[in-house]
Amino acid sequence: MVTVAKDTLLESSSKERSLVLWFDQVGITDIPIVGGKNASLGEMIQQLTPKGINVPIGFATTAYAYRYFIEGAGLEEKLRELFSDLDVEDVKNLRERGKKARSLLLHTPFPKELREAIVNAYLALCERYNPDTDVAVRSSATAEDLPDASFAGQQESYLNVTGIEGVLAACHKCFASLFTDRAISYRHIKGFDHFSVALAVGVQKMVRSDLASSGVMFSIETETGFKDAALISAAYGLGENVVQGSVNPDEYYVFKPTLKEDFRPIVDKRLGSKELKMVYDDGSKFTKNVLVPES
Repeated sequence: MVTVAKDTLLESSSKERSLVLWFDQVGITDIPIVGGKNASLGEMIQQLTPKGINVPIGFATTAYAYRYFIEGAGLEEKLRELFSDLDVEDVKNLRERGKKARSLLLHTPFPKELREAIVNAYLALCERYNPDTDVAVRSSATAEDLPDASFAGQQESYLNVTGIEGVLAACHKCFASLFTDRAISYRHIKGFDHFSVALAVGVQKMVRSDLASSGVMFSIETETGFKDAALISAAYGLGENVVQGSVNPDEYYVFKPTLKEDFRPIVDKRLGSKELKMVYDDGSKFTKNVLVPES
């Protein structure tokens, strides 16, 4: 018999019924509540902040918030009916069902409580940073990286989002993106019920890396699982181009034991062309790509 402290049970229950949670309130054990991406961000903030690493703060809408929206508006019944004759092998059928599903979500207003929770959290971010704080709004599914399936990259992300209405609209679009054609097809092929996966949304203060550079680091050697190596890819501007493979980035292979011993840890590096740079767009779009001068 395992005994769990009463405070722990209350905390868990409170989290599970929250519409919004701040990143510093969640950790890696909270994937079912806030999804993999948000849980990892929470873990980073908790573990790295005491070490002097500045991770921008933010908040997450929860899986409970998503289900509150779906169930409160009676959307599950409508979506199940829509998918009753789904044929993922028929591209026309899949596109039609996906478009109708996303439209159904986008044209259903958020419940008042959810809208207020998102607005209040964003206003608190603005008080911390500045009015109309620029944020990244990212989807974080409760099933992202599993041993036999990976849902990563199937839902939408929006960068340089500002203002209350902008954040609400981006959150709404993230919810709808749980039903992209690709995500619908993948869940169907893998045997996942469309309603066993919930979608959380992360809203985080952006770093102005469009004025400098950014990158992606894998903490192990991805091909072999070798734990003593780290792989870093980097390019000018926002990191989305690196994530999407839109640019040929610089690459570094770092040997971690050498790094710990204060010796030069880069054992291999490759110069990429980095021809594009994603920056903030002051016009109608959130971001834009510009050419990088060869010099």
